Amino acid sequence: MRQPALLNGEEIRRLIEEERLIEGYIDLEKQLQPAGFDLTLAEIYEFLDAGSVDFTNEERRLPEMRPLKPDGEGWFRLPRGCYLIVYNEAVRIPLDIVAIARPRSTLLRCGALIGTAVWDPGYEGRSSSLLVVHNPNGIRLKRDARVTQLLFFRINRVGEGYRGTYQRERLG
Repeated sequence: MRQPALLNGEEIRRLIEEERLIEGYIDLEKQLQPAGFDLTLAEIYEFLDAGSVDFTNEERRLPEMRPLKPDGEGWFRLPRGCYLIVYNEAVRIPLDIVAIARPRSTLLRCGALIGTAVWDPGYEGRSSSLLVVHNPNGIRLKRDARVTQLLFFRINRVGEGYRGTYQRERLG
């Protein structure tokens, strides 16, 4: 039985090259970190109404959203508020790995946070996260900016992977 451990950059690179852990990245050398992988910004959506969450998901309803358009130079200018962001990269999480993400420190220093869920063993998709802009003056984010660092943890292999609603999201 393996001991749980945070994967280093070398192990992440091996999994990218041999098992397609991450696809759709822009620059492997720049995005690969000593203890993670930087995810980049593809799209931003603004929320138009309320969503609904219940225990069984029978009454779950995601809010309506509208995509935001960057200016002619690729910049999104965001006032204080909450947004859904979508990443360029697609991930394929093996059954013996779980991933979590943290905002990059520069984003925090600009007054914004990214909230994420767990990337479960077996999940495949091009995921999204919650961007919360706290800075009263807003923030500018350029398309393809590195905004989140994904961390991978080795776990004891699970028998069955993720089978939720978001499996294979945005993969076409």
